[in-house]
Amino acid sequence: MRRFELLEPRSLDEAWQLLADREDAKFIAGGTALLILIKQGILVPPVLVNLKKVTGANEITFDSNKGLRVGALASIFDVETSAAVKSYYPVLAHACHVVANIRIRNLATIGGNLAHADYQSDPPTVLIALGARVELIGSEGTRDLPLEEFLLGSYETALRPGELLSAVTVPVCPAGFQANYIKFTTRSSEDRPCAGIVAMVRSENGLCREARLVIGAVSTAPVRVRMAEDFARGQKLTPELIQEMAAEAARVVDPIEDLRGPADYKRHIVGVLARRALEAAAGKGEGA
Repeated sequence: MRRFELLEPRSLDEAWQLLADREDAKFIAGGTALLILIKQGILVPPVLVNLKKVTGANEITFDSNKGLRVGALASIFDVETSAAVKSYYPVLAHACHVVANIRIRNLATIGGNLAHADYQSDPPTVLIALGARVELIGSEGTRDLPLEEFLLGSYETALRPGELLSAVTVPVCPAGFQANYIKFTTRSSEDRPCAGIVAMVRSENGLCREARLVIGAVSTAPVRVRMAEDFARGQKLTPELIQEMAAEAARVVDPIEDLRGPADYKRHIVGVLARRALEAAAGKGEGA
């Protein structure tokens, strides 16, 4: 059995410095993804950097002007149960609640979830709809990037060599938004999603002022359906218009064929779930 060196930094600055010095190093936080690869012998890094002893990197704070800031080492369960998240971003709390099971949610970190970039994941879809950004630290300083631009594809991100994801930020959500996240699994309720759809609608005087529609777990990265969002702006969300928006969502995704179904099946699922999510958000949807 191959051995690896284990390093345990006490701060994020020390962690990224270790990465800069050791290009063969891999970070581990919750370990829900990496440990599986190590146990199966698929990936055994020579150097493993354990982030669990880093202090202050799991804090969740909310500011009425700046919005939400979630430290990268906050667990999925921390996000799910955060009073600020439940109060101001309940759709995000819900998306975290339906991740796998309680054991996984207690181990997995939000930073690890995003940096791993597994296309079959719940939180990224909702975070993109909410306009989330990621904070990245490295030898060249700190940079800020929209999550939509950070997630490039399946297991592929915009992280540069020597960079570490330090936090996720979410802007204040405009008043009046209603949101709904629907997760569809082909096996147990704890399974990864075959599709995850989030719809957000802000209406005024019976007309849609803004809509957001994001499709996750189907293509290599979450897809924001901007054309469908444009359809809705300034319009009454009739059943016919919602169906048109759902059809556009099914058209623009590029499904990955896997054990959960072929491309045509997944397109059909997207069309059905997008319609349901939009109907819920336009009616009695969950507040964002």
